[in-house]
Amino acid sequence: MALRTRFTELVGIEHPIVQGGMMWVGRAELASAVSNAGGLGILTALTQSTPDDLRREIDRCRAMTDKPFGVNLTILPSVTPPPYAEYRKAIIESGVKIVETAGYKPKEHVDDFKGHDITVIHKCTAVRHAVSAEKMGVDVISIDGFECAGHPGEDDIPGLVLIPATADKISIPMIASGGFADGRGLAAALALGAEGINMGTRFCATKEAPIHDAVKQFIVANDERATNLIFRRFHNTGRVAKNSVSDRVVEISARPDAEFEDIRPLVGGALGREALETGNLDAGLVWAGQSQGLIHDIPTCQTLVDRIVEDAQSIIRNRMNAMIAV
Repeated sequence: MALRTRFTELVGIEHPIVQGGMMWVGRAELASAVSNAGGLGILTALTQSTPDDLRREIDRCRAMTDKPFGVNLTILPSVTPPPYAEYRKAIIESGVKIVETAGYKPKEHVDDFKGHDITVIHKCTAVRHAVSAEKMGVDVISIDGFECAGHPGEDDIPGLVLIPATADKISIPMIASGGFADGRGLAAALALGAEGINMGTRFCATKEAPIHDAVKQFIVANDERATNLIFRRFHNTGRVAKNSVSDRVVEISARPDAEFEDIRPLVGGALGREALETGNLDAGLVWAGQSQGLIHDIPTCQTLVDRIVEDAQSIIRNRMNAMIAV
C-alpha cells in the first residue's frame, strides 16, 4: 500500500523515500532501482566527467525505468569550478523534471530550472537556509541533520530538533535527511513535520549500489560511532566513515598549525572513488553517516523500500493509534 504525502503527490512517486545524490554512487543502476521500487532515485551530475556524459547517463537511467527520477547538482566553491551552467543545460535539455540542488549560492541554477518548469528540491543544513531557499522559489526543502553523511553544516543540530524547527518556519513540503535507514525513521520524520525521508548511506548498502561489495560489508559491520568529522577547523565540516585515512585526516587537522594543504593529499575525490570501486578501504575517504548503526543487511532496493514502508505504516497504524486509544 502506498504511503501518500504532499511530496509524493508533487513529484509523482508512490512512497516518500528519496535516494540522495552521492558522488560516485548516484548512477543509473541505483537511481533506476530506487525509482522502480516506488521511491525517487537521484543521479549525481558531477559523478559524470562531462555534461555530455551526464546526458548519456540520463538516457541510460530512462532506459532502465519509466518512473520519475531526478538529478543532483551540488555547487561548491572552487578555484577551478566545473562548468555548472553546462551541466545545468544538459539536465534541462534532457527533459529531467526533478532536480536536487545543494551547496553554494544556487539562485542562478534554481531560477533557470524553475524557468523550465522543473521541480527543485534544495538541500539545507539550517532553518535560516531553508527559509531563504523557500523565498528563492524552490519547491521542496531537504533538511540535513547533524547525523548525516557529507556536509552537515556548522551548527551541529540533530534531526530531532532541526526537522520540527524547520517545519515551523516554512510552508512548502520538506523531506528529512540524516540518520534515516528504516521504517521507524520514516514514521518519526512524518511525526516531526516532514513529508518523507532522504537516505544516502542506507542505499549504499543495497544490491544495486554501484560500489564494491567490501564497502557494503564495511557499512553493515560498522556501528553508529564509526564516523569521523573532518574539515572542522576549515569551517567545511564533513562526516565520513572511520577508516585509516579519515583517522589520519583528524590527527593532522588537530595540529595547531595545520593547514588544508597538509591533508589535501589524503582527501582527493579520485582516492574516494578508488576506495568505492576497488574495495580498498584504506585508499581514500568513504562518506557515510551515523545511520550505519541501523544497517544490518544488503537487500535489493525493492525489498528495502517495501520493508521501510510496511514498518512505518505498522507503527503509525498500531503503535501510535494504540497510544491514542489508551
